[in-house]
Amino acid sequence: MEVQYRDRLLSGIDAMALNLTDQMVEQLLAYLAMLIKWNRAYNLTAVRDPLEMIDRHLLDSLSILPYIRDERLIDVGSGPGLPGIPVAICKPAIDVITMDSNGKKTRFQLQVKAQLKLENLSVEHGRVETSVVAPAGQVISRAFASLEDMITWCAALCRDDGIFLAMKGLYPEAELAVLPAGYELRECYRLQVPGTEGERHLLMLGRS
Repeated sequence: MEVQYRDRLLSGIDAMALNLTDQMVEQLLAYLAMLIKWNRAYNLTAVRDPLEMIDRHLLDSLSILPYIRDERLIDVGSGPGLPGIPVAICKPAIDVITMDSNGKKTRFQLQVKAQLKLENLSVEHGRVETSVVAPAGQVISRAFASLEDMITWCAALCRDDGIFLAMKGLYPEAELAVLPAGYELRECYRLQVPGTEGERHLLMLGRS
């Protein structure tokens, strides 16, 4: 089965034309193995099939790599570390902070950090609204909240010149119509994620 997982991951990486090292691939597979194991006991994700995990979690997270700047990144509502841990693996030169209020999920992330020796990863357990983490140039979320709530709750985590990156399915016209005052859509990219159906978008939002 491990060969099947590797082939599925490598096929997706090739389809997205990503240039990842062998070490990055090994770490992604090690993360997958830990997610499969911990998910049986702690219900970290509703996705049970490992091949589906590769498509819907790993490849979905990797699809944003071309749009990540080489500066500090905060992943809010990270769950079991998505997309923060794949980004930390594939962007070792940038500091990544993952945040979640679920203790089981942050404990899992800390175990991943220790086992994979991800020195550029920091894990924060708590609610984003009360966080005292220093602002970063990039704040990302994946199926975390509406755009309005993301900006309202996380405003203090994003520098004035920083950007919010929101991973969404369908293009969220209704959410964009009620953005908080002083914020605007900067860019939007249609993401192509191998093995997944339906639309995927990455929205970049900033202060106007």
